[in-house]
Amino acid sequence: MAGKSFDVIVIGAGPGGYVAAIRAAQLGLSTAVIEREHVGGICLNWGCIPTKALLRSAEVFHLMERAKEFGLSAEKIGYDIGAVIKRSRGVAKQLSGGVSHLLKKNKVTTIMGTAKLAGKGKVSVATDKGTEELTAKNIILATGARARDLPGLEADGKRVWMYKHALQPPHMPKKLLVIGSGAIGIEFASFYHTLGAETTVVEVMDRILPVEDAEISAFAKKQFQKQGMTILEKSGVKKLDRGADKVVAHIETGGKVEKHEFDTVISAVGIVGNVEDLGLEEAGVKVDRTHVVVDEYCRTGVDGLYAIGDIAGAPWLAHKASHEGVMVAELIAGQHAHPIKPGSIAGCTYCHPQVASVGMTEARAKEAGYDIKVGRFPYIGNGKAIALGEPEGMIKTVFDAKTGELLGAHMVGAEVTELIQGYVVGRQLETTEEDLMATVFPHPTLSEMMHESVLDAYGRAIHF
Repeated sequence: MAGKSFDVIVIGAGPGGYVAAIRAAQLGLSTAVIEREHVGGICLNWGCIPTKALLRSAEVFHLMERAKEFGLSAEKIGYDIGAVIKRSRGVAKQLSGGVSHLLKKNKVTTIMGTAKLAGKGKVSVATDKGTEELTAKNIILATGARARDLPGLEADGKRVWMYKHALQPPHMPKKLLVIGSGAIGIEFASFYHTLGAETTVVEVMDRILPVEDAEISAFAKKQFQKQGMTILEKSGVKKLDRGADKVVAHIETGGKVEKHEFDTVISAVGIVGNVEDLGLEEAGVKVDRTHVVVDEYCRTGVDGLYAIGDIAGAPWLAHKASHEGVMVAELIAGQHAHPIKPGSIAGCTYCHPQVASVGMTEARAKEAGYDIKVGRFPYIGNGKAIALGEPEGMIKTVFDAKTGELLGAHMVGAEVTELIQGYVVGRQLETTEEDLMATVFPHPTLSEMMHESVLDAYGRAIHF
């Protein structure tokens, strides 16, 4: 394959890279994708997918513990952490195999190896057979990101974990400290806490889930505390004293440092882009705080070189990466491509209760100078939620009072990660409050609350 030439070379086969490669191939471009570790990337192998499998096990376990409420009996309820992990890994493996099959089906050349830019239109790949040079008119960087390691809080895989260790734990934590309350931190806190670990979450910002609407964060916090979690906001972990079977964390809150003992610590303090050893500087690519600087079409400013997904900056979401991959492939093929609007990308967190949102928070809409109307509807007012035994939750909608544009939607409660898409489609179609009010929602469903929340913004809610 030495010197082989392609129309498109994609570096990285995560949800950005493999989707870009498939779309490029569909459009008749000869395409290669280079992956150094796992087809499907972090998302599929060590992120979104395996964590959802774990959280599903925790959810079923939690429901088993509640059996009596539903008129059922379940005795000697327990779990085998090894079997829970095995199922999670099996789910990831099945999907990774599926992606390899899709690449093959679409006639994409898959090369396992480590890639580096080697001059204009050139990529050098180190494989187990040696190094080879490939050429392409277009190169797409989709190398993703990894967990941020803070000095003094580095993971050792024994008592201090990153997400990878938490997905294949060497032991079941009894007393757990989670540093960081973004989606990753909260999901692991939720999983281990549900399985019985006494869990503390430390967040440096003034509230947990800091990117969410303040009201949703506060609601979620109350639910976590009700479940017995300890939440420390405006707090930081100054240092960790590591022992053979314990970790003493020095936690600072309000200028005062206290020592707390745990048997396990999970660090989830953000991510950094995989920009090293790619030959970016030599190629003239601009990197800002570990992320490649791109325009709205994911162009790097270097002719024929694009960057998509996590390496191209926030939001660090698989679905954003996939859509950017499609957009860039279509751009290369000479089609009319639409840039991805960050405001139309939903964020989903699969803790218990779930959290989901799209568009502007209430505070952000006010900052942007909008005159707003806000609607809310509680789960307790919904028949399906009561029947499910999930009465804790809320749906909140934010509208522009002048035009009726849906500026944002924010939810906490059962299945909101599925419900949010209704509002995402609405925003994509540039819906107004009138369209949403005139839409007939089926009964009995959780989605009816979405209707009621819209009605409430205009003082017309029926069931509350």
